[in-house]
Amino acid sequence: MNLQQLRYVVATAEHRTMTDAARSLYIAQPALSRAIRDLERELGMTLFARSGRGVVVTAQGRRVVKLAKEALDAVHEIEALATHTHSGTSELRVASPPSLEPALAGRLLPAYVSEHPGVRVQIVRCDGRDGVVNAVREQRADLGLTDLPVPADLVSHPLERQEIVLISPPGLDLPGSVAMSRLNGMRIVLPPQGSARRREFEQLFATHGVRPVVVAETDERGGWPVTVRTASASLLGYRTMADQALRAGLVVRSLDPPLRRIIALVHVRKRIPTMAQDFLVVAESGSAGSPV
Repeated sequence: MNLQQLRYVVATAEHRTMTDAARSLYIAQPALSRAIRDLERELGMTLFARSGRGVVVTAQGRRVVKLAKEALDAVHEIEALATHTHSGTSELRVASPPSLEPALAGRLLPAYVSEHPGVRVQIVRCDGRDGVVNAVREQRADLGLTDLPVPADLVSHPLERQEIVLISPPGLDLPGSVAMSRLNGMRIVLPPQGSARRREFEQLFATHGVRPVVVAETDERGGWPVTVRTASASLLGYRTMADQALRAGLVVRSLDPPLRRIIALVHVRKRIPTMAQDFLVVAESGSAGSPV
């Protein structure tokens, strides 16, 4: 038995289907089913029973799920204690993709540090939503800033809606507000194939019946302005990326109809450190005027 198997058991119990649990864990469904079967054989008990297209937790399974949650919580507490003891100082770790880092560093962090000057804040840079989710799950970050949705094993605190804009190289014959239909056939830069954000964009294109031409992929690292220029292609990104785009000589346009995503702070489903709780209070009070 290992911690990974315990995480699998908890996720399966929460989602009630192997497919949804596997999706939340970012693993293949057969791998999850195999891991659960191996654990059941090791324990000599049945944890889940088939029910239609899903599963139900057995009586023995409910006890195992409860103990698994307690064990995972204890591991998190030990790791948090070790991290803070090793650092010798109060440190709050916040995971963020580069696309949301301007909002984090420009607004949230200054507001928090002004009220809690004794806490050092470390930004854990991640590749998109998947990276933020994994950083929070693996206790490499106390909080994560990302767009929704996130898997059900994380708690989300919505802060604001952010507009998604079209960032393009200069010289394109486009209006100031670009209709979704104009994306059909447009050269475009997208997140890597297989990522959650890539799937969302593909679903968006399918909804509007458009087929852009994907000419490059980027994991949202700081080099995306160069990718847009060298590929002569447009990129869909958050409004907070506009300043960097304009400094790089790129053009920022709104979409018609406007496209927005809910931005939230997320954490594991358990008691979080006091520093993280304080950060949530500051962030939520600062976003009171931004409806979600």
